[in-house]
Amino acid sequence: MGRVTERRRILRIRDGVVGHRADTLVAEEPLEIRLNGRPLAITMRTPGDDFALATGFLVSEGVLAAADEVASVVYCAGATDEGVNTYNVVDVRLAPGVPVPDITLERNVYTTSSCGLCGKASLDAVRTATRLPITDHRSPALTPELLSSLPDRLRGAQAVFDRTGGLHAAALFDADGELLDAREDVGRHNAVDKLVGRALRDGRLPLAGNILMVSGRASFELAQKAVMAGIPVLAAVSAPSSLAVDLAVETGLTLVGFLRGNAMNVYAGEDRIALAARQAH
Repeated sequence: MGRVTERRRILRIRDGVVGHRADTLVAEEPLEIRLNGRPLAITMRTPGDDFALATGFLVSEGVLAAADEVASVVYCAGATDEGVNTYNVVDVRLAPGVPVPDITLERNVYTTSSCGLCGKASLDAVRTATRLPITDHRSPALTPELLSSLPDRLRGAQAVFDRTGGLHAAALFDADGELLDAREDVGRHNAVDKLVGRALRDGRLPLAGNILMVSGRASFELAQKAVMAGIPVLAAVSAPSSLAVDLAVETGLTLVGFLRGNAMNVYAGEDRIALAARQAH
């Protein structure tokens, strides 16, 4: 297993003072995800929670929806020509009877925002593929005050960020704003997959009544992952993309962006927000 952080010698310049010192960096290594022994995807990630990352990815692909659909998750011992285990290749074996998707270069992938798919085709792909649809469009009822408290709670859970300043984070909260789980990674999508994979293992899918809080922007990819896990609310400290908003409207996801201090923008699903009577015009 690779380390989450690594040390490097750097030249540090501050206010004209120059000196060498050791600096802590977040580790980044490739992870190959295999399904029943066949290569499926490669992602750059921070080592750790690799089994959760792989299974969470398969939830977002519509392959998994319950813990008993997984027969095993293992590191591949013969990952190199010399048979050395690099701990950078994970193989997920499906339980008997679980359908295996067609794994080809032409398969209908929609999980990566840079893959070229866009517009209605992407929205239709998520809506038809999800096995854990968002069913209750009015629960939980969230106050703006509760939502405003989430960024600081997420920041408080970022232990590795405090040492490196180079990680994204994602966290799950319940409807009362209690922190359920938090994960960090160089990729915000990986952090979400780790959360979902751990929830799958614990038998907590779908994540109805939960709030997904992310440290950056709300891309189509993150909105898609929330929908595929049955999460009704996605909140982000930065902006959403237009396609993320379209997906939220299409699927009933509440999407909150620019969540900073006591300010926020609600782009979709405002029926879940408990508002006072006074509104600005």
